[in-house]
Amino acid sequence: MGKLKRKKTNIPRHKRMNRNSRLQSARHWVPKYEGKNLVYGYSKHYAVDKLCAVKELELLGFRTSEYYKRELKRAAVQKQREAEKRKARKRKQEFMEEDLREDSDETFAFIAGYTDGGAPFGITWEEREQSKVTEPKKNFTPIYSDNSDLPF
Repeated sequence: MGKLKRKKTNIPRHKRMNRNSRLQSARHWVPKYEGKNLVYGYSKHYAVDKLCAVKELELLGFRTSEYYKRELKRAAVQKQREAEKRKARKRKQEFMEEDLREDSDETFAFIAGYTDGGAPFGITWEEREQSKVTEPKKNFTPIYSDNSDLPF
């Protein structure tokens, strides 16, 4: 019986490296880099975040300003907060949809109840769509215009 072939990955080796390997490789890569922002280039080339890129470049002997590091940390915290807000909104939306689905099925948009035999009754999807399309009458005139004509 023959050996099973290993599946070849499409991810480049420099994006799969651990820190020690990246540091060894970066010693050769940095002098070849022709871009303006070394931190950005490092983070893209090795598929790490910018804070990690700053830390590893400092281990290699490159200096970055404290202001730049603070801004990167602030941006990371802001991104995390936005992600949490997005997740909360998504959870709330899913909860609302789930709540709506509990009282509906393929026939009824809202199930008001069930008969003694177990058949559901309520508002159908068609009735719901029609009620959305038709607007209530705005020119409503009361039957009794003044209080003196009231029967009680």
